[in-house]
Amino acid sequence: MSELARFGNLDIDWNLSPEHAVTMYLEWGNNDWHAEYPPVRSKADFSTYFVVDTWGERPVVRLIRRNSEGADELATIPLPNRLANRFIAEYGDLRGIMEPTREIKDWLKAELGHD
Repeated sequence: MSELARFGNLDIDWNLSPEHAVTMYLEWGNNDWHAEYPPVRSKADFSTYFVVDTWGERPVVRLIRRNSEGADELATIPLPNRLANRFIAEYGDLRGIMEPTREIKDWLKAELGHD
């Protein structure tokens, strides 16, 4: 069983990028009510999403649950070598927190049992 399978019941926002999350939760008033992601209204508003973290030696995927008070890291999963190597080939030595590629999202969905 996949390490991520235990999170299979969560409602994952597959389109939420790290940039959108910052706009929604950390820069209140910086987004439009008619945007894809309108401003949060209360502490009860939260999102669950994945990011790729490249600050370490190899990229890892982090499952994040965020609201206006902060972010909780629910899981950190190393990418399989084939996905990590493709990600590195595309982004080089760029360090940061990035949105997963389509290929990584497909792998994550399979790991969660969301095929």
